[in-house]
Amino acid sequence: MDILKKYLQQTIEVEISGKKTHYGILLEIGSDILVIYNGVDFLYIPNMHIQKVKQNTEEEIAIDNAADIQISDQLSLRKVLTNAKGLFSEIFVTGTQSIHGYVTSILNDYFVFYSPVYKTMFIPFRHLKWLIPYHDHQTPYSLEKEMLPVNPSTISVSRTLDVQLEKLIGQIIVIDLAPTTDKIGQLKTIQGKYLELATARQDTVYVNLHHIKTIHFQ
Repeated sequence: MDILKKYLQQTIEVEISGKKTHYGILLEIGSDILVIYNGVDFLYIPNMHIQKVKQNTEEEIAIDNAADIQISDQLSLRKVLTNAKGLFSEIFVTGTQSIHGYVTSILNDYFVFYSPVYKTMFIPFRHLKWLIPYHDHQTPYSLEKEMLPVNPSTISVSRTLDVQLEKLIGQIIVIDLAPTTDKIGQLKTIQGKYLELATARQDTVYVNLHHIKTIHFQ
């Protein structure tokens, strides 16, 4: 991404997968991630989801509030998630709405995210489209911090997602925030890269693990 260094400290327009666009001052270019400041928040955007970048001369964004932010010279997606562990954040993965909560674990090919709404979620690195850290005084849904547990789940975590999902066999899971009813069901088996689900009406559905963006269970 060295080609974008000429835009450092300048306002850019970044188009993300799904035809979503962000505007902000380009603050940092990491090995696999960009950081922009939109005047309110810092957005960490993985390169793999960037469709288009161009300079924007119409948006005026003040950078004064960013003066005390420390950004690593060797920034990467994994380091961002590690630094975000336990901190309230907004992430976007799929659908039309962001997910709010905090990272609890970072594994080989996925991370674990706790949301007050969806509870424990497993999210592959490759499907994270952006992350926005909360400001210090903010909590999700104005909840008291005491209501957001440090260790929200008793389930042990495995190093890879496919092995982790084997622990959920027999449980009801929700895939991709359930845009359709055939992404909610009891996980029956895992065969190769396919999950076998039994839906509410006992239909059998096979879901390709490679295309699963989020999995959560209650």
